[in-house]
Amino acid sequence: MLDIPYASTVGSIQYVVQYTRLDVAFALSVMSRYQACAGEAHWTVVKIIIKYLKRTKNMLLIYRGGELILEGYDGTSFQSDDDDTKP
Repeated sequence: MLDIPYASTVGSIQYVVQYTRLDVAFALSVMSRYQACAGEAHWTVVKIIIKYLKRTKNMLLIYRGGELILEGYDGTSFQSDDDDTKP
């Protein structure tokens, strides 16, 4: 795999991910682990990521105006669980 620019390609995709395409951040983080020992399977996955980026380059997320309401939920109420209380 010496003739394949694996590290350079992964680095280029990292630049794109950092500024515009967070949707492939996890897949790219996994692929960047193998820069020192990349094989054909790793190169195939990197090519799949590039194809995905090309296919979805015109897709966007649009946030409409209006008030943003943040809601949080907490399900860690250990004291109210009757099965776990000790006498």
